[in-house]
Formats: sequence, structure tokens, C-alpha cells
Amino acid sequence: MSEISELLRKIKNLNIPTKNTVESIESGTYNSKFRGGGTEFSEVREYVPGDDVKRIDWSVSARHNSLFVKEFVEEKELNVHILLDLSASNNFGFLKSKLDLSFEVAVSLMFLALRNNDKIGLGIFTDDLEKFIPSKKGKKQVIRILKQLIEYEPKSKKTNIMKSLSTLKNKLKIKSTIYIISDFISDSYEKPLKILKLHHKVILINISDIREKEILEIGYAYLEDAETGEQVLVNTSDKQFQKQYSEHVSEKMKTDKKNMNRIGVDMVHVNNEESFDVTINRYFRNKGKMKNWWSLDLLTHYFFFY
Repeated sequence: MSEISELLRKIKNLNIPTKNTVESIESGTYNSKFRGGGTEFSEVREYVPGDDVKRIDWSVSARHNSLFVKEFVEEKELNVHILLDLSASNNFGFLKSKLDLSFEVAVSLMFLALRNNDKIGLGIFTDDLEKFIPSKKGKKQVIRILKQLIEYEPKSKKTNIMKSLSTLKNKLKIKSTIYIISDFISDSYEKPLKILKLHHKVILINISDIREKEILEIGYAYLEDAETGEQVLVNTSDKQFQKQYSEHVSEKMKTDKKNMNRIGVDMVHVNNEESFDVTINRYFRNKGKMKNWWSLDLLTHYFFFY
């Protein structure tokens, strides 16, 4: 329990939207982005006078030579899955490792799901999906996921997002909101992402470190690939090398943004230059224009004492 208490201490200052806030804006941006507009298709039935003509299913009506309308039910909950990258490149970090930052973001999203009474599941990946916990509701489920995050040792150091997403696709049986938390240092993964997006809401949380943008001037040094162990000797004080490195990083960020915009997937950039709760809160505000926010100080009290 002390380990969980430490986790809660790390994230206690995070502000998250409450269930009441979500319910108070039924047709608002948050619902349209994360709850499918608040309704989900249920069935078709015969038209009766007074039905909204916009709900007429013309295809079914034509087959039966009679008017039929679509019935919808209100979507009461989200099915949230957090997909966490535990490959070795995430061990890098200046003030804190990217893995620690990823961990904090993942836990904060779990509490968001808990507070909103949503189902929550977990996927852990490296060069494939190594661990999958199907989504369930409640505090017991959150504790189970926290335990896995604390204790799990990845089997591989490498990253293959394409393969991991393809495996995940076969595991998900119902419409979900998927948060993928990674540094996204991997080969192309657009194809499986586009397929996932056909049936699910996908948000990418791109974790980075300030020292990945610019190289420290420390003279000759070996740069090591954390996933393959390959080393390259470089002169970090060489101005041409510094320029090429910075341009490469900048170009990758621009390319990632362009590619995600093209397929309509949100990418949130989180790094240790800014507290992650500020970044996450800004994202939710921009998407939902929410006015009422809870502190996790209250939520952690709820978690243990109610």
C-alpha cells in the first residue's frame, strides 16, 4: 500500500474533469470527442407519427417498403484503454526518465476513468503487446493495474508500435477510447493506427525529454541506442553536428504532426519542461471547454476512504 500511496503523492496536484462536469455538457465537446456524442445506435423500428424524420433509415425502409427509424441509447460510460510503451528508449531522462513521466500520465488517466465511473484497461508493449488487462470498472481494477505498472518487467528492449497496435486491435471487442503513451521512436505505425481509428477514439501522448532536442557540448562521446546497444562516437561540440541533430529532431516532430493531422488522430506532447498536469489539463480544456475541475487531492481521499 505504501507504493500506491507514493503514486498518489506524485499525482495529487493533477486537476481532472469530474463526472458531474461531463454530464453537465451533454452535447458539448467532451462528449462529442470522448463519448460518441452521448448516444449509440441500438436498433431500427417502424416509424410512428411524431418521430424525427432525420432518424429515418432509408435503406431499411426501401427493403421493407415501409418507414423505419433508427433507435439510439445514451452512452453511459467510456471503455478506456491505456497502452504504455516500456521499451528501453523510455529509460532516458535528464530531470526524470521518460518512463517515470509516462507512468505519471498513465496513472492520472486511470483516476480520470475511475472518477467518471468508466471502465479502464491496460496494455503494455515493447516490440509487441506483452501484457493486456481487459477493461473493468472500480477501485479493485485500478489497484490491479497499479500493481502491474509497479511490478512488470518488460521482456524486450525494442519497440514495434505497428505490431503492438495490430495485436491490440484483435484484443478489443467493443468501442474504446485508447490513450497510447510512448516516445514514438519507432518505424511507421500509421496503417494500424488508421485501422484502430475506424472503431475507436485514439489519442497519442508523445513523451519526450528536453535533452533530446539539443545535444550537450561535452566533446567526444559515445551515443548509445538503448534498444539495440549500438554505439556511435561523435563530437558533441561540433557545430555542424549540433545543427544536423537539431534539424533532424525538429523535422521528425513536424512529420509526426503532419501525419497524425492527415489521419485525424490527436497527439499531445508531454515533456519535463512543463508539469504534465498542465499539459493534460490544457488538452482537455481545448477539447471540452470545461469550467469545473477537481483536484486529485480530493480524488485520492475518495479512493481510500469511501
